[in-house]
Amino acid sequence: MADEQTTLTNIAKDTGELIHQAGAKTTQTVITHTEKYQDAYTAIDKMVNAFWDRLPYIGLAFIVFVIFWLLTKLFKVFVNKTLSNRTYTRQNLVLVLNRVGSTFIIFFGFLIALVIAIPGFTPSQLIGALGIGSVAIGFAFKDIFQNLLSGILILLSEPFRIGDDIVVNGMEGNVEDIQIRATFLRSPDGRRIVIPNATVYTSAVIVNNAYQRRRCEFIVGIGYEDDMQKAKKIILDILNNNLTVLSQPAFSVNVTALADFSINLTVRWWVNTTETSTSASISEIQELVVTAFDQKGISIPYPVQEVKVYRGDQPDQTENSDKQST
Repeated sequence: MADEQTTLTNIAKDTGELIHQAGAKTTQTVITHTEKYQDAYTAIDKMVNAFWDRLPYIGLAFIVFVIFWLLTKLFKVFVNKTLSNRTYTRQNLVLVLNRVGSTFIIFFGFLIALVIAIPGFTPSQLIGALGIGSVAIGFAFKDIFQNLLSGILILLSEPFRIGDDIVVNGMEGNVEDIQIRATFLRSPDGRRIVIPNATVYTSAVIVNNAYQRRRCEFIVGIGYEDDMQKAKKIILDILNNNLTVLSQPAFSVNVTALADFSINLTVRWWVNTTETSTSASISEIQELVVTAFDQKGISIPYPVQEVKVYRGDQPDQTENSDKQST
């Protein structure tokens, strides 16, 4: 009995020693790992403390940026009220002042917000950073800068306005907006056309509604057997009696070509685009001319071709049939 108690006591002592050794090893391992990550914990703790220390400044920087953003709205309202009601003010000049001025105010407010939010930051550092990468930025954003400069020049020179019908590189449409990067057109069939400002600035631009008076014309052919003077008088009477046709500049009907099948007459007249469109006027005059020619016996010829088919074996067949009949 005493031996069993001694054995149990020894086992308990050994187990206690093993548990103590395991606990010591675990504690040492934990301490080792804690020492390894202590620097990281310290850095994170410093960052969190620094964030909370800078949080009031970040909030102040945000408030300053919002104030400058509101200043851009006030600036636009001031420009519109100051310049829009004056007769000599060009429409695109208001757009330039609004967009360029607003961009400058926003950028200035952004710099002030950075100075407040980031300790030790100065605008000279930003300028220096831009100077280092100016060559790379110049190559990467060459097209963007070119369109930007072209857009400003278009807005300042004002070759056309918003609402004008223009033609650029064969693309026609109504000008919806002139932005710094591109010009937006609405095509006659209802599609949007976006043209880079560099293309618009360096290309020939046709402004269809630059002037109120526009010339209309079409060509009509009459037969060689018809009376030219009678046909011209019919057309002149139609033009003279039409209320949308202007008397000055004078309208005219001239022989412009002696074609293969007809004598071509070119009809020209002027209209006021505030009263009618050129397409509507051309359609109306053409309908009246066709009706009047039909009533007065003036023909409008169309190309006629005569096709003859020759069969080389036809005479031989005729001779053979004659011989058989005899």
